[in-house]
Amino acid sequence: MAELPSMAPQERPRLAGHFRLQWEEAQKAWVLLYPEGMVKLNGSAGEIMRRIDGRKTVGEIVEELEHAFATEGLAQDVHDFLVIAQQQGWVRT
Repeated sequence: MAELPSMAPQERPRLAGHFRLQWEEAQKAWVLLYPEGMVKLNGSAGEIMRRIDGRKTVGEIVEELEHAFATEGLAQDVHDFLVIAQQQGWVRT
């Protein structure tokens, strides 16, 4: 049986090499650009993706988001998104 993907709090995600994250004014959203097209991110996904730099750990990203939005308990949501992003090939660890 294949192991389910995971993203541990100490891992340092980075954008996969052929993707570029940028704010797209025409879309009023963060987008991932790649040679074959574009992925428009929703607000939450954009906030997570713009913090991925290969230096911050998943835990640090969660802390930064919780501080920025004055909330707690985002760890599971961030983890779940990062697993999907990893499955899509958008991020690597």
